[in-house]
Amino acid sequence: MSKQFAIIGMGRFGSSVARTLYEMDFEVMGIDENEERINENIQYVTHAVAADTTDERALREIGIRNFDVVVVAIGADIQASILTVLILKEMGVKKIVAKAQNERHGQVLYKVGADRVVFPERDMGVRVAHNLISANVLDFIELAEDYSVAEVVASSNMIGKNLRQLDLRARYEVNVIAIKSGDKFNIAPSPDEVIREGDVLVVIGNNRHLKTFEEQD
Repeated sequence: MSKQFAIIGMGRFGSSVARTLYEMDFEVMGIDENEERINENIQYVTHAVAADTTDERALREIGIRNFDVVVVAIGADIQASILTVLILKEMGVKKIVAKAQNERHGQVLYKVGADRVVFPERDMGVRVAHNLISANVLDFIELAEDYSVAEVVASSNMIGKNLRQLDLRARYEVNVIAIKSGDKFNIAPSPDEVIREGDVLVVIGNNRHLKTFEEQD
């Protein structure tokens, strides 16, 4: 079953995460206490709700516990951000990703229950969205509207096979442009290059094909 995401705070960062996930055909709920922001983004989410997320009852009514991942992308209100993460944790939300304004804010978010903290200055919403759909994706860089580069941890079924055997170009229509093995960085690896445990594949391709590749086990 496809993952379901809730994005709390539909500012520039939150709406970027929401829109990217929605365009990748995931179910996305956008939540913001500002109705104007909700209306601006309503075509980029599956559901949109205006709510105060520091109110536990409002979160219960939304059914927030049913979502696989909740992204707390609240903007300038640090207190609301921390309180929202705390409430989500107490409610038993499976995975909480929170946006932090600075290192200190990030430390507090981890202490109150965030599973992952992101810093929008360093993490674009598009990159974070790709990280959310697969734990194997370490980094994601958009090259153009339809093409990107992704760093993907080699899955267990790749280990011990070479690139010729894996034939990723034929199976997924993506190209391996480099392999990271520990501190070694192999650019333009040969077809006989064997994949080892812990290797990271740097692949390039159409976003639709990359999504399929990212989701494979």
